[in-house]
Amino acid sequence: MASGFRLVLFGPPGAGKGTQARLLSRHLEILPISTGDLFRSNLQTETPLGLKASRYMNQGLLVPDDVTIDIVLATVLSIGSDEGFILDGFPRNRCQAAALEEALDRRSRGLDLVVSIDVPEEVTIARITMRFVCRDCQSPYTLMAPERPDGATSKRCESCGGELYRRDDDTPAAIRKRIEVYRGETLPVMEFYRERNLLAEVGGVGSVEDVYNRVIMEIQRVSKTKDRE
Repeated sequence: MASGFRLVLFGPPGAGKGTQARLLSRHLEILPISTGDLFRSNLQTETPLGLKASRYMNQGLLVPDDVTIDIVLATVLSIGSDEGFILDGFPRNRCQAAALEEALDRRSRGLDLVVSIDVPEEVTIARITMRFVCRDCQSPYTLMAPERPDGATSKRCESCGGELYRRDDDTPAAIRKRIEVYRGETLPVMEFYRERNLLAEVGGVGSVEDVYNRVIMEIQRVSKTKDRE
């Protein structure tokens, strides 16, 4: 498989992009870059951009392009041109996609593949309402039901022992808003990358391993093509 692979994972909320990004980053030995993690890191360190982003995230809204682009490109452009990465949660619209393309073409090296993970809306809602995240290491967990009336749980993270919590933007109302925004603003990104012959679509229903294998098959297909060039 080609070294330094550059991949974007794309799909609706609850598609499992974060889980797949972690698995793929270990397999490909490349850096996972999560927009959500970058936002939360900026919030925890109380940067102006992080505080501004949180006001939108807590309402289930997309963070404005100028804030998102500044946060993400600062990390992406710090990576050497021979190194790879996985982008999870960026770009979310054509403006962001164009900004990423221009920055990579001008200062680094372009993308190898964009994978869209397709998940029906009813599956998305069911997944997110069961999702908890470790407050310390951000590891995701799926719990069938909260243990307390306030929607919290007493379980701890198996990796670091941190508190598990439900994110503010994982409430039912926020989920519906995110799906609505995704349909209106993010789906056109698929056409942006389809026009550039970078897009591959895979089914997101099934086990984590099933989806992982589908993505790996697309990566292998592209790697073999590039090896023949």
